[in-house]
Amino acid sequence: MLGFLRSPAINDPELGAIERSRGRWRGKLALGGKSIPLALVGARSEPRADALALAKALPAAWSRNLEAVAQALVEHYAPYQEAVAAGELEPPSPPLPAIARASDVWRFVTLRSASVTPIDGKLVSEVALSVAWDEEHTLGARFEGAHFEELNGSILPE
Repeated sequence: MLGFLRSPAINDPELGAIERSRGRWRGKLALGGKSIPLALVGARSEPRADALALAKALPAAWSRNLEAVAQALVEHYAPYQEAVAAGELEPPSPPLPAIARASDVWRFVTLRSASVTPIDGKLVSEVALSVAWDEEHTLGARFEGAHFEELNGSILPE
């Protein structure tokens, strides 16, 4: 019913099928060896061209910035580790993962989704991450263009 109000799906040569749902254009993005949900801003008729361009550029930006994202994740992890070591937090079950170097962090990270949306007046890409040491929050690795900008401590995944 009311199918005539539905936006037609598009088939992007790089991203594949993209459909409008729940106020965003939704598809899949190959990132970090996985296919994850992707959400893009746009009009009812089509996704914004600049949002499509950022989505297509995100896998390369992700690869170029893996070390910076890993370091930000280690910085997020450190207070949890310190609080448990100091007896300020009960040791979780299972125990906190052992992370000796930034590259060790990836075993404890799950890529959940990616989005391209305006934040504070700028169009940004964000990768939603779940981490083993913080089950209460979804973290957001935020990119402006090809550059990793920050790790947001709590986002709503798309």
